[in-house]
Amino acid sequence: MTLKIRNETASDVAAIEAVTIAAFHDAEHTSHTEHFIVNALRHAEQLTLSLVADDDGAVVGHVAISPIRLSIGPADWFGLGPLSVLPQRQRQGIGVQLMNHAIAQLRSMGASGCVLLGDPHYYQRFGFKAESALVLPDVPPEYFLAIAFEGAIPAAVVAYHDAFNLKAAEMCR
Repeated sequence: MTLKIRNETASDVAAIEAVTIAAFHDAEHTSHTEHFIVNALRHAEQLTLSLVADDDGAVVGHVAISPIRLSIGPADWFGLGPLSVLPQRQRQGIGVQLMNHAIAQLRSMGASGCVLLGDPHYYQRFGFKAESALVLPDVPPEYFLAIAFEGAIPAAVVAYHDAFNLKAAEMCR
């Protein structure tokens, strides 16, 4: 196994979609629209980072990073997700490598911080934690996590790109 984390290329799009579908196939808390979200972000040119885990030419993982809007505070905050790893390749450190690369790239870009919706037990190892001052409406606060790279966590309401709000039927049109 020669795993390399790199930026997506146009030839990766179908593989990213397949990895994302497979990764969320049996997930409990999903509407199974993650692949549509990634494609919609790409189409809207809102993928700030789109990193793949490449194992000898095969895409086995992917992470998307897109800008978010805060009701008040700096404009250079980002949302991480979805993070996808092929089910048969999970628990091999691929997600950890994708996360570490994504966080390092955000830091090098001068981002103020990053948010995500996910399992606090998994993401706390990267420095993410629930912050009561930062709110994503209609989401249990213990699963909405943030990390600040510069300054403090702002007291704000977060809005993701509209791609995250589309329903499956709308995405299939």
